[in-house]
Amino acid sequence: MRATNTPHISGRWRRVGSAAAAATALALAGFGAAAQADAATPHKVSAQMIATQVAKARVQTTNACATTTKKGYASCDALRVTGGTTAFMEKQAAVKGVAPATIKPNASSGTPTGYGPSDLQSAYGLASAASSKGSGETVAIVDAYDDPNAAADLATYRSYYGLSACTTSNGCFKKVSQTGSTTSLPSADSGWAGEISLDLDMVSATCPNCNILLVEAKSASMTNLGTAVNEAVKLGAKYVSNSYGGSESSSDTSYDSSYYKHAGVVITASAGDEGYGAEYPAGSQYVTAVGGTALKKASNTRGWSESVWNTSSTEGTGSGCSAYDAKPSWQTDTGCGKRMIADVSAVADPATGVSVYDSYGADGTGWNTYGGTSASSPLIASVYALAGTPSSGSYPAKFPYAKAGTSALNDVTSGSNGSCSTSYFCTARSGYDGPTGLGTPEGVSAFTG
Repeated sequence: MRATNTPHISGRWRRVGSAAAAATALALAGFGAAAQADAATPHKVSAQMIATQVAKARVQTTNACATTTKKGYASCDALRVTGGTTAFMEKQAAVKGVAPATIKPNASSGTPTGYGPSDLQSAYGLASAASSKGSGETVAIVDAYDDPNAAADLATYRSYYGLSACTTSNGCFKKVSQTGSTTSLPSADSGWAGEISLDLDMVSATCPNCNILLVEAKSASMTNLGTAVNEAVKLGAKYVSNSYGGSESSSDTSYDSSYYKHAGVVITASAGDEGYGAEYPAGSQYVTAVGGTALKKASNTRGWSESVWNTSSTEGTGSGCSAYDAKPSWQTDTGCGKRMIADVSAVADPATGVSVYDSYGADGTGWNTYGGTSASSPLIASVYALAGTPSSGSYPAKFPYAKAGTSALNDVTSGSNGSCSTSYFCTARSGYDGPTGLGTPEGVSAFTG
């Protein structure tokens, strides 16, 4: 299986209320609603100056979950930032005209150090949809092991960012085992708890009106994780995110038919965090394979720029041509005769990572910044939820292909995630490429069908 040894960072923002002038200035700088602690009088600075400062972001990371090389098992694709300075921190410093703070090794922060909901909604043209759509839709998160603090940590994140409460009591949040039990849950694991917090927070940031179903597999085996996917669908979820992956094997086609083939249901899967190379279940022909980008503030019309996420030879978004899975009919690239990874992409670079709140275990308790394609998979699942229930009998991985080359997707054309014999397998270009697929969301129209 493919494992990642990179850290992630988290951050957050709060609605300021009476500090209107400060909040407006921060919003123009890309913060959205900012925490009161960050609402000091902004320094007068141009968008170009902010973009230049953000480009300096550099971090150190660690893999959230224990890695394994055992056949038939997966590792989560989450990286927690353990040191350095994130793009969010550089942006804050530029606006205030101060030197950027630095994350201390292996330490979390008392306030967010990564992108929050307004940043993500701004970057992907989702602000309007996030405020008006998603009610009644359920996004399921499938992970291994139990996070005992999942509900409490979710409440902290949503409260900080001014999002509506999503609790068990109001019916918005539900946590079950792979058998559907609410009481007989798997053993707890602090690494996977960080992954769970990341996933729940990304659904909250992207589709704050959505209900959230957390299904916890009793182990990280493909069989148990797949069983959890089936349980999520059985419980009515039309959007199921899988932020994990393992090495491809000849068993993948049987896993396809047993666990990931659900017509009329969105199944997203992380492309991986170790750079060029295919992993499963992203290689399944029935899932939307989600790659990762570096997302930075820019002085262009969009206000943001993206490139292929590639930190080093061992850290970056996955991509590649599957060795086993058949090519779906809607994939038309000619260099790969089987399933090509990815389909679409979103932010995953830990240096431009997202804010997460996680309080379980000794590793990075509190606010952290996270990256990895574990961030992009639940984000894309939530964009599908904003777009509305998939048509009966459809395989929603094909939806974005109908919008290829249009303004519904941000084409990512720069960067690579390694070396490969067929250039587009690992290098961005205009149109489809492996690392970023068809691009990133610009609104929701590419995710309906």
